[in-house]
Amino acid sequence: MSIRIDAHHHVWDLTRRPQPWTEELPALRRSFGFDELAPELRRTEIAGTVVVHTVASLAETHELLALAEREELVRGVVGWFDLEALDLPDVLAAARCLPGGRHLVGARHQLQSEPDQDWLDRPDVRRGLQELAQHGLVYDLVVAPGQLPLVTRVVADLPDVSFVLDHAGKPAIVHGDTEGWASDIAALARLDNVAVKLSGLVTEASWTSWTPDDLRPVADTVLTAFGADRVMFGSDWPVCLLAEAPYDRVVTTFEELIAVLDPTERDLVWGGTAQRVYGLEVA
Repeated sequence: MSIRIDAHHHVWDLTRRPQPWTEELPALRRSFGFDELAPELRRTEIAGTVVVHTVASLAETHELLALAEREELVRGVVGWFDLEALDLPDVLAAARCLPGGRHLVGARHQLQSEPDQDWLDRPDVRRGLQELAQHGLVYDLVVAPGQLPLVTRVVADLPDVSFVLDHAGKPAIVHGDTEGWASDIAALARLDNVAVKLSGLVTEASWTSWTPDDLRPVADTVLTAFGADRVMFGSDWPVCLLAEAPYDRVVTTFEELIAVLDPTERDLVWGGTAQRVYGLEVA
């Protein structure tokens, strides 16, 4: 069996900073630490993870780097940086010098909740994206419905920047309305500088009644469009708990969704793609 990588999960400590986005989500209104996740990783034979920021906080990013320094299973950190800041090169260089800085693999911004829906297309943001590339960092994209055409335009204009689309672009599985999403995904997949995470699907379906069959058309669309060498697994823990999906259920569901692939392809989506795209060091 290949090395398994969880390319998308979160941790947060409410004693350090609030998580305003959880206010309407009672199941998430508590702290979630890596010590809670680690046993689940070992039980499901996950050999490494990429932890992703939750709020626009440089301090949180530094804390995630410190977590990666002390926790062997955390192989990569996707943090937050102000892409429009003039001192971004210095801020990135400083982060690399912190304990755990070698585990910094990417950056992200909550594009899905950005009031300016064209934020990604701002000249200063584009400059920041190019700065990330110069530092060998990937940019994760978390989008709201309707933002995929904007993403496709920016990704096409910046071929030297490596992008990863989170949560398969958040298709509206619960409404059964994925035709427009599928068309947008096909257009984005034609660009070879973007990969995609099969993550977060359970929370786009019915939280109380979803089954793997509900997710299968989306997974098949993504795998067909991108190919296994540009698709990776992500649990989106602990957000997955909203959909009554404990960690082991997310893993077994993913196993079902990729069962149609051959062994080489399964190795890629389980870990090979994440290792290559994020440059992870996993023994």
